[in-house]
Amino acid sequence: MEAILSDPAGAVIGLDFDGTLSPIVPDPAKAVIHPKAPEVLADLGAHVLAVAIVTGRPAATALELGPGLADVPGLVVLGHYGFERWEGGRISAPPPPPGVPRAEAELPLLLDSLGLDGVAIEDKGRAVAVHTRRSPDPEGALAKLREPLAELAEKHDLVIEPGRMVLELRPPGMDKGHALSLFLAERAARSVMFAGDDLGDLAAFDAVRDSGLPGVTVCSGSAEVTALAERADIVVDGPEGVVALLAELATAFTRP
Repeated sequence: MEAILSDPAGAVIGLDFDGTLSPIVPDPAKAVIHPKAPEVLADLGAHVLAVAIVTGRPAATALELGPGLADVPGLVVLGHYGFERWEGGRISAPPPPPGVPRAEAELPLLLDSLGLDGVAIEDKGRAVAVHTRRSPDPEGALAKLREPLAELAEKHDLVIEPGRMVLELRPPGMDKGHALSLFLAERAARSVMFAGDDLGDLAAFDAVRDSGLPGVTVCSGSAEVTALAERADIVVDGPEGVVALLAELATAFTRP
């Protein structure tokens, strides 16, 4: 943190979206960014090397759910765990993998065969997520789905990304840690902060540790996932705490 404060022009601030900048909600389509986050990130963006949102969401979806994010100076959104990139109003990405739509086509029949109610399928373009949060027994449904979804993923050359009441089928070869590492090298960063809340963010925590840079990891704490809190340098109370921490940082940059 001292390195970030003393040399903000060399700092990359990396952030997850859901559960970190946006509260977790039963329906992912109804998620919305913390109302103060865009302004706080804009303040940060005026001082640091880069602000990067690293998310499993499509980049365009994160921007839709975060009005004002597109105006953050120098913002980069690494969507689909880094397969996709939004910067300066443009999205770049490789062609979508064929295994995702094939797996998605098989999911309704699979869920029906397991007799699961309240389980939702989310089409994420380059990935497909199965949410159990609205099921009568979310944890039980998640446990029942793990093996069948792992078999389906293997069949279509995909991998499983576990999360908070969700299992996501996505292409292999990229994760938040790899995406963050590549971005740090690209920008020749001199320090790094990363804030996340879920299991997929552990790879980014590893990237901070392995970067060789002065770095700090922040957990957006919740009762659902404790693994990040055990690994984080700083634990705050959900998105409200993340935004408050970032606001303190932005204020510190402007002090004489």
